[in-house]
Amino acid sequence: MIRYLRARWSSEDGYRDFLVVAFPLILSTATWSIQHFLDRVFLTWYSTEALAASLPAAMTSFIVMAFFLGTAGYVNTFVAQYSGAERPHRIGPSLWQGGYLALLSGVAGLGCAAGSETLFDFIGHNAAVRGDEIAYFRVLCYGVFPLVLSSSLSCFYSGRGKTWMILAVSTVSMIANIILNYGLIFGNWGLPEMGIRGAGWATNLATLLGAALYLGLLMQKRYRRDFATLSGWRFDRELFARLMRFGAPNGISFMLDISALSLFILIMGRVGTLELTATNLAFNINGLAFMPLIGAGIAVSTLVGQHLGQNRPLAAERATWSGVHLAAAYMGIMSLAYFLVPRLFLVAYGVGASDDFEAAEDLAVILLRFVAIYCLFDTFFIILTAALKGAGDTRFVMYMSVILGLVLLVIPSFISQRYFDGGVYELWIFLCAYVMTGGIVFYFRFRGGKWKSMRVIEDAPPPAPQIEEPRMMGEATAGL
Repeated sequence: MIRYLRARWSSEDGYRDFLVVAFPLILSTATWSIQHFLDRVFLTWYSTEALAASLPAAMTSFIVMAFFLGTAGYVNTFVAQYSGAERPHRIGPSLWQGGYLALLSGVAGLGCAAGSETLFDFIGHNAAVRGDEIAYFRVLCYGVFPLVLSSSLSCFYSGRGKTWMILAVSTVSMIANIILNYGLIFGNWGLPEMGIRGAGWATNLATLLGAALYLGLLMQKRYRRDFATLSGWRFDRELFARLMRFGAPNGISFMLDISALSLFILIMGRVGTLELTATNLAFNINGLAFMPLIGAGIAVSTLVGQHLGQNRPLAAERATWSGVHLAAAYMGIMSLAYFLVPRLFLVAYGVGASDDFEAAEDLAVILLRFVAIYCLFDTFFIILTAALKGAGDTRFVMYMSVILGLVLLVIPSFISQRYFDGGVYELWIFLCAYVMTGGIVFYFRFRGGKWKSMRVIEDAPPPAPQIEEPRMMGEATAGL
């Protein structure tokens, strides 16, 4: 085993090659976990109602963003395949098409903010929670444009495998978010006390800072020269249509995944505020494991795209399995921790929390053991879907997102709660079935190998024919 691990570490597309790309992305997505974790901790200190409202509102707002994030984020695959095919002049125009999509996302966000009261009145949580849900959702909708733009622009680095800059920008944004959260939620440092609305504005301002940093970086002279990051600003109908053809199914599947989980949380809110709060805690702590997996998935998608751009599908497969092995080892450790020492993850929430937090903590301990059951299956779900998306197999992922989300999670959870008075444990059993089945389905799809023949970029134009220069009369008659 040791000999195998050493060989796998140093071989092409082995663990070392994978971590060169993945490690900064894992740390980058971990910054999101940290800032979301601290968001919830601060809101727990502020009020239990704010904590209970935060996840339903955030998940619902993410439905608005998810289609645009998934579609604009698919620029990563275009950049990866163009990079692998050694066609850097197509990278800048690809980024700009994602930017135009970000503009549309901003319009959609404003429209959803206007309808926030009607939406949460329909959802029907209790009045104490509903007011905070509306306020938080509305503020987050105002930040859709910079979030989608930042996601699209970051693909310039992730798609080329140059991922340390993403970590740098994410770290700056995270620090800004934490500082603004502490100031705006509680009214520290002379800032207004805004409660849960302050958490939303802190997120928006930090995201806007990240987008501005990416724009400034892309305007460097070497990038303008080598990748057309400025001259490629024009709307390219053919390239935009290609982005929508492959990226829109990715956006839809992402939106449907988020929608299924959001509906699950909203149904949980009908069970009770205690159950909703405990579910929020379990989901937030699970983000400590889940978000680094997202970073590993982006790395897999990048490597698959680059290798397919080079017409090397076997190398793409090796890189994917390297990612699966490392992610599974990490998730195995997290699974054991969730099962054996769940209260360790809840310590920070209890500091400064209200008296009614203890009951939610006890329930969250049990729910974390549910998380421990599906953690390893989540590895296959995330990493293998990322590999399929990196090849262009986005329609299959979209179709399975619809089927799995509806059949295994949303419909049975709704029927159980509405007609059979199902409680928190019954609903979490459906969640486990959803994740575990998805991991198995995508494993067999990847092993089937159909993705190896897929590409998202157009064929390179043939080289221009060589035209001989007319020769001088003396040259033409020199051999006579």
